Amino acid sequence: MQGFRLLFKIIVAIALGVLLGSFVPEWAIKVFATFNDIFGSFLGFIIPLIILGFIVPGIGSLGKGAGKLLGLTALIAYGSTVIAGVVAFFVAKGLYPTLLKGQTASNLEDPSEGAVEGFLEFVIAPPMEVLTALLLAFVLGIGIAAVKGDALLNIMNEFKRIIELVINGVIIPLLPFHIFGIFANMAYAGTVTTIISVFAKVFLLIILLHIGYLISIYITAGAMSKQNPFHMLKTMAPAYFTALGTQSSAATIPVTLQSAKQLKVRPNVADFTIPLLANIHLAGSTITLLCTALAVMFIQGDPATFSAVLPFILVLGVTMIAAPGVPGGAVIAAVGLLEAMLGFGPTMVSLMIALYLAQDSIGTACNVTGDGAITTIVDTLHGKDDTKDGKEKVA
Repeated sequence: MQGFRLLFKIIVAIALGVLLGSFVPEWAIKVFATFNDIFGSFLGFIIPLIILGFIVPGIGSLGKGAGKLLGLTALIAYGSTVIAGVVAFFVAKGLYPTLLKGQTASNLEDPSEGAVEGFLEFVIAPPMEVLTALLLAFVLGIGIAAVKGDALLNIMNEFKRIIELVINGVIIPLLPFHIFGIFANMAYAGTVTTIISVFAKVFLLIILLHIGYLISIYITAGAMSKQNPFHMLKTMAPAYFTALGTQSSAATIPVTLQSAKQLKVRPNVADFTIPLLANIHLAGSTITLLCTALAVMFIQGDPATFSAVLPFILVLGVTMIAAPGVPGGAVIAAVGLLEAMLGFGPTMVSLMIALYLAQDSIGTACNVTGDGAITTIVDTLHGKDDTKDGKEKVA
């Protein structure tokens, strides 16, 4: 239920921001703007640490597992995530000129234009650049996996728990206030109507893309395993609706596992793949992130090109590893990439967070439902080899 509580708070924050920002005095807006400056600066400070905390143990732990099955599952999950992002790019790129017509740079040069500044300029220097943190995370994670460095992996797992405490204890609770301040400031500046309109249209597009993705991957899985894809989707429905409530792939693992075992897959294959996929398969979240990011770029008049966005998609699929354990963790992990690779400024990042969190639960639900199809594909490709004692082997 944590996910629903967060979603409710986000909706209330947006509604109150739009309502109060229309008539409160300027000094009140300056107070909200000051809080946003402080919070935004802290967010910039913590992002490199989030990247290290998520990616290093995520990659490092992949060194333990069941050999070929591990590589096969990770490869299919990453491919699914990347393909989902690429499809989302082309669909959004093709539809936004019509869907968001009249909401371009011609009448909205910057969502922060005319906005009130805070009482002070508060800047916290991050410990390292985002790209530096990414490179360091890849080196450490791959190194731990290669040398089976349990000691360092344990340290990084503890570091990850500290970062999760910061996210759950500081960032997530304060995000509604941050979003409230952003929308109050935009309402004061008179730019909020366009943003709300964008919210509704992007939300509808994301739902349609999720449905299209799930139907496509289950048709593929059904064809390979000789099952009815729509019956398979019905079987995974409990996992989908549980994820809507928990807003966490990790918290939904028991239900996802129970549903996946009804898809005619070997039980111990599902026991291996479902917990792994809960942390590395993020097709639904990628669709949501791409659509919301491109919407923010579109209203800014930024002509996003595939050559500019593809590297973002490729790195995003790795950066979000282990983020599903935290409601809203995917967008928090992606903030650094949005800034470093797509040129997002503070206002664009804030809009992105608001747009994403309002739709995070359906992205998570798409992730976990897709895990059932990938488990079926992996089980089919891995074969039906049995050990001498009659138990299926997974390596």
